[in-house]
Amino acid sequence: MRHRLWSWSCLVLGLALSLVAVHAALVDRPLLAEATDATALPLVRAGQATALHVAGDDWPGVLRAAGDLQADIERVSGRKPALLKSVPSPTPVVVLIGTVGKSALIDGLVAAGKLDVAAIRGRWESFIIETVESPLPGVDRALVIAGSDKRGTIYGIYEISEQIGVSPWYWWADVPVQPRAALAIKSGRTVVDSPVVQYRGIFLNDEAPALTGWVYEKFGNFDHTFYGKLFELLLRLRANYLWPAMWQPRAFNDDDPENGRLADEYGIVMGTSHHEPMMRAHDEWGRYGKGPWNYAKNAAVLHDFWRAGFDRSKNYETITTLGMRGDGDEAMSEETNVSLLEHIVADQRQIIADVTGRPPEQTPQLWALYKEVQGYYERGMRVPDDVILLWCDDNWGNIRRLPTPAERQRRGGAGVYYHFDYVGGPRNYKWMNVTPITKVWEQMHLAWQLEANRIWIVNVGDLKPMEFPIEFFLSYAWNPARWPYGKLEEYSRQWAEREFGAAQASEIAALISGYTKLNRQRTPEMLSPDTYSLVNYREAERILAQWRDLVARAEAVEAALPEAARAAFYQLVLHPVKASATVREVHVAAGQNALYAEQGRALSANLAADHARAMFAQDAALQARYHALLGGKWNHMMSEKKFGYTYWQTPAAEVMPALSLARPMQGPEVGLAVEGSRFAYPRWGLPAPRTPAIDVYARDSTWVDLFSRGDTALDYQVKTAVPWLRVTPAAGTLTDNVRLTIEADWEQVPLDAAPASFVIEVSTRAELNPLDPATAKFSAPTRFGQSYTVTVPVLNPSELRPGTFDGHIETNDYVSIEAPHFTRAVTAAGIEWRTLPDHGRTLGGVTVFPATAATVAPGGSSPRLEYDFFLFSTKELKLDLHFAPSLDFQSGDGLRFAVSIDDGEPQVLKLDTWKTLQTWEQAVGDGVRHVMTTQPALAKGRHTLKFWMVTPGVVLQKIVIDAGGVKPSYLGPPESPRGK
Repeated sequence: MRHRLWSWSCLVLGLALSLVAVHAALVDRPLLAEATDATALPLVRAGQATALHVAGDDWPGVLRAAGDLQADIERVSGRKPALLKSVPSPTPVVVLIGTVGKSALIDGLVAAGKLDVAAIRGRWESFIIETVESPLPGVDRALVIAGSDKRGTIYGIYEISEQIGVSPWYWWADVPVQPRAALAIKSGRTVVDSPVVQYRGIFLNDEAPALTGWVYEKFGNFDHTFYGKLFELLLRLRANYLWPAMWQPRAFNDDDPENGRLADEYGIVMGTSHHEPMMRAHDEWGRYGKGPWNYAKNAAVLHDFWRAGFDRSKNYETITTLGMRGDGDEAMSEETNVSLLEHIVADQRQIIADVTGRPPEQTPQLWALYKEVQGYYERGMRVPDDVILLWCDDNWGNIRRLPTPAERQRRGGAGVYYHFDYVGGPRNYKWMNVTPITKVWEQMHLAWQLEANRIWIVNVGDLKPMEFPIEFFLSYAWNPARWPYGKLEEYSRQWAEREFGAAQASEIAALISGYTKLNRQRTPEMLSPDTYSLVNYREAERILAQWRDLVARAEAVEAALPEAARAAFYQLVLHPVKASATVREVHVAAGQNALYAEQGRALSANLAADHARAMFAQDAALQARYHALLGGKWNHMMSEKKFGYTYWQTPAAEVMPALSLARPMQGPEVGLAVEGSRFAYPRWGLPAPRTPAIDVYARDSTWVDLFSRGDTALDYQVKTAVPWLRVTPAAGTLTDNVRLTIEADWEQVPLDAAPASFVIEVSTRAELNPLDPATAKFSAPTRFGQSYTVTVPVLNPSELRPGTFDGHIETNDYVSIEAPHFTRAVTAAGIEWRTLPDHGRTLGGVTVFPATAATVAPGGSSPRLEYDFFLFSTKELKLDLHFAPSLDFQSGDGLRFAVSIDDGEPQVLKLDTWKTLQTWEQAVGDGVRHVMTTQPALAKGRHTLKFWMVTPGVVLQKIVIDAGGVKPSYLGPPESPRGK
């Protein structure tokens, strides 16, 4: 990726070779030269490819990656360069590749003063790409790719591959290359400095049935042929670390002895997951273990088991997991105590010392503070200072803990284990990408700022369809400063441009951001027919409209793309959009079916059932199309279940929601449903029909549904009591359902108007009335007639005219405010408020920067957001504050904030997402943490709500001030109108 090229160094000017050491946050300069650039160094020109030279004494992984560059140049140009291990013979132009201190070729250039490697020597994974004049006798010019170490050189090689047009996803997502007859690299020098996060990787997990079925069909097993493909992808993404697939019956080192050797050759650092100590896979205990998985009772057997695993990998680059969890990633037994676990770690480190013959601190090790293990740490368990503390999220993307200032002094440092996939409560999410990069950024920014930067590893499930967030996670880990929040849209656009070209890049970026945001509102597995309200705030309709818009736009993009790009587009964009939308269609249609059946709308209920069944069938068809791509290349992928969940674990089969079949009544019968009520008229006990209020500020509409409950066509006519009330369509024939939209001509509405009303008259003349069973004769035709009077509240006050108040206005007994729409932001002492567009479920979020800011006592001139609003009610108020479901990532009193109204005393509240298991499950399931409080009644008029910063890390997303009018919905009421 172009944008990943630039290093952390400052611009260095005035060097003889146009030295440019660039930091990605400052400059984004592509290396590929224009055809008119006469100073560029050609890779392919006039049908000839420039030879690649790699010294034979370099790392095998470097030689192998150079072979990939050879193949990539051929993919793009159709010309295959020679790949030689000798010093170039006299020739005008060559490409020289090698590792400082390992390659005789590169070291010779350094010794001759032709190449300055001071900027990378001794660095971790750094590299230089430079055009050098007269590098060797008889050679006029060379493109030099020199790495500080093995992976530095490999990353430099793949940087050229990517910039000439070979996506890292060329094989894993079938992204096509754009053919070029000529290729050239700009003259100059680029230094790419070390990554911020030392170890950056992924965890293949929960890999059955999709990944497992695919691997078994295509490779036979999780062997080195499969892992070779994965290792190459990781290196092209500048990753260096892997936790391999590990659920039964998979064991990376035991299944294929070549796996470990090949990983080391490629340059991939291997580890094992948080519950697999000492380089042994979980399944190996079932193969070779004897007795219980319990160190208190079976220490000798476990000791030998662990020693054998570590000994097997001792010559490879690894990070060894320490500690112990229960068998099968369960919590340890009740009798487990801190002293026993410390004893286990001490014994494991002794094994490391015995096998390597070196002090254990010379071997990288981690201790994963996952779930209950973090509790052991908080209760006082410690590991040696050189061990990396791997802090974890809650499996739903919210980091549980990050280093305190004192913990940041530990020599081993800290890292983060993150999730894009999870099996567990409150419900699995495995099928589709549900992780917007806005969420990833916000949480991993905290990790960066609080120096958890030794390891970032993310659970990616089957790998597909997580391509986009995987690459962002790894790119951000390399250099977080390159991608501030305000450039996330640009990141997405550049990614889309690399994969599909510039013409559609902005639209593709918007599609990816759109579907991931909507998927995170509620993960597909968590959906049900009643998730979104069918009667309040038009919520379900608005959600479906958003999804249908994405589908239409994605299909339009597909039609505009060349055929060669459509397989990739289906995998990366169209299938995620369309399949995710289809799941919503099924659930909303099932909800409508149940609602309409309850209301007696027989035909509508049956049509909704038909739509649900059609969408359920479409889901299968979309999966089948995925499996058929490119002759079945991706068969089995995307086969995770998402319908039929009844608890956290995967259901036995895909089961669509239950549907009802309704039979219409005989004869004429009419019903009426009003926005805001799930009950329909006529129904005993309901008050007279009354819609939500319409107001002059939003100039919005409301609705009633008029429908036939019987099998007879009906005529209806609407008569309004006032001329400025509009009800459309005002007349017609009713065979099923008609939605009547209610609006006002606001230029004609009187000030302080009383509620308006209209009458619906329904009638018909039947040709034959039903048979009279008493006489066995048809009775004479009679006229059926029924009417409803509907009241419409209207808000058009004389005291607050549109354009006179820059704040939110109460309508329908509530005020709803999106957090980014504050009236004022008050900053202080280096603390500032920043808006995070598109973060969370609705418009976005607001939080304070920096993440390292100290706790503030609220009040006076301390940092706060102010929201002006206008009340008509004088009732006690309930405040519902919507937050990102963040966790207390620092020890102490946790994440806090304060609220006040007008000049009231700030009320300090805790976010407390983990207050109970139930509050956490609700928060992560809903994708939001609600914090509720009350405020005394206020006088009618203008007021200001103040949201005070207490601790950093709190992300406010929405404020709802309820004066008694808020109705049930998933996302809460839409934003109230502003007076200006």
